[in-house]
Amino acid sequence: MTKRVATGIKGFDKLVQGGLPERSVTIVIGTPGTGKTLFALEYAFNGASKFKEKSMYITLEQSLEDIRNQAKDIGLDLAPLEKKGALTLMHVPIHELTTNTMDEIKKEVQKNKIKRLVIDSLSTLAINAPVYTPIKDIALRDIMNYKAFFSPPVLGDFVVKRFIYNFLYDLKQLGCTSLVTGEAPEKGEFLSRDTVSEFVADGILLLTFEINAWQTSRSLLVRKMRNTKTDGAVHSFEIANNGLIVHDTKD
Repeated sequence: MTKRVATGIKGFDKLVQGGLPERSVTIVIGTPGTGKTLFALEYAFNGASKFKEKSMYITLEQSLEDIRNQAKDIGLDLAPLEKKGALTLMHVPIHELTTNTMDEIKKEVQKNKIKRLVIDSLSTLAINAPVYTPIKDIALRDIMNYKAFFSPPVLGDFVVKRFIYNFLYDLKQLGCTSLVTGEAPEKGEFLSRDTVSEFVADGILLLTFEINAWQTSRSLLVRKMRNTKTDGAVHSFEIANNGLIVHDTKD
C-alpha cells in the first residue's frame, strides 16, 4: 500500500487518497498567476508546522524576502519555522546555477534531514540548461540516438530535455516528497514548456486561471498521479487569507 504525505491544503488531499505518494516528484504546472508558488509554499509550510516534517523551499527566481512576503499574504508566517530549523529557505540565483547545483541541493537535504522539498521553478532551470551543461557531458551515442541533424537550436533542445530528465531523476533519489513548479505553454499539445517533465514526474497538478464576464476564477486538475485513484474532475480553488481552498465539485 502506497504511503501518503498529506499536503494539509484544504480540500486537496481527499483528491489524491490522502496525500502525495511518499518520495514522489509532483509538478505543479500553470501559466503565470495561477497560484503555483502559493500552493508549493503552503505544502512546505504545512509540512513543517502541522506534520513536523523538515521542509526546504528552493527558489530560483524570487528573492527570499519576496517569498516570505507572498507567504504572509495568505497568512503563513515562515519566520518562526525558519528560526527553529523546521523550514529552510534557499535562493539559488540564475547566474550561480552550475553542473554542481544538484550536488549542492543534495548536501543541504542530507544535512538538514529534509522530508519535503520544493523547487521553484523547473522552467528557470530549463531556460538556462544549455548555458551550464558542458558539451562534453553529451555522449556521442546520445547524439546518434537522437536521429537528427544537430543544428544549434536542435542541440539546445536536446540539452534541455536531457537536463530536465536527469534533474527529475536525481530528485527522486533524494528520498524527499518533492513539489516542482513549472510554466505551462499558452497552447500546444504538451502540458509543460520543456515537453519532457510531464512524462518523468510521478504526478502533475494542472492549475488554470480564467477571466469571464469581468470575474476571475482558478481551477485545479489532478492530471496524473501514479499509484493513486483520482476523480479526473476539474476543481475550483481560491486563494484565501489563511491559505488555499480547493472546492469539491458539488460545492
